[in-house]
Amino acid sequence: MDVLKLVAAASSEVEERVLEAGVVCAFTAPSPAEPGRRNQDSVLVWSVGEQVVICVADGAGGHPGGAEASAEAVGALSEALAVAPTGEHLRGAILDGFEAANRRVRGLGLGAATTLAVVEIGPGWLRSYHAGDSGVLVTGQRGRLKLVTVSHGPVAYGVEAGFLDEEAALIHHDLNVVNNLLGFEDLRIELGARRPLAPLDTVLVASDGLFDNLRQQEIVEEVRSGQLASVAGALVEKVGARMGEVAHDLPGKPDDLSLVLFRRRRGAARGRARRR
Repeated sequence: MDVLKLVAAASSEVEERVLEAGVVCAFTAPSPAEPGRRNQDSVLVWSVGEQVVICVADGAGGHPGGAEASAEAVGALSEALAVAPTGEHLRGAILDGFEAANRRVRGLGLGAATTLAVVEIGPGWLRSYHAGDSGVLVTGQRGRLKLVTVSHGPVAYGVEAGFLDEEAALIHHDLNVVNNLLGFEDLRIELGARRPLAPLDTVLVASDGLFDNLRQQEIVEEVRSGQLASVAGALVEKVGARMGEVAHDLPGKPDDLSLVLFRRRRGAARGRARRR
């Protein structure tokens, strides 16, 4: 079993790890707008053989205890996966993890809340699970968008229904409004369909610190090809620059940033972890 957990990190570099199933790169860091502030994001990568589960949790900034909530969420999911039978689909364990995470966040007694975005990867396929505005994106090597989850908020619903375009959504004053989070009594877990995953597809799981600062096509162009650690570094650099821009017609919202990239590679051997 290989587990990479980044919980409420004060700062981080891109961490690359070679798994039996492929290569993963992870990053999490607090908002650059508030030096010394605790990061409210948490990241989990869990792997056994060909099975990989990737998770990003983003503690809700408008609620107290965001860092604690995200840490509880990834902790509950990690514990649910640890007792799951190996070699089988992990749908039941992941859903159990969501429910346990919701109980634990509510049990903090702080009014805390957190997003939770998860992708389950098996040999040649994947499935997404999410609540909130952290999300999953999958693109092919040539830039074909194969999956992007819809955030649980009115602006994202407006885009999905065709009432708003992406440009208007990224500068909308209600972009940060989220109506489905762990910590809510009426939590809804959105379960995606099982989808094929080609050998050179890139899987991205990230907090809204990424999705609210870069256009979808900008993300796809960055992640579709190239050495994975270099791709992650370029994304982090681009988001950092965008967070510092002040323009009424451009996205640019300082926030905690967490992202995980995964790509399956034939012949990849499980082994070392390194930072870049």
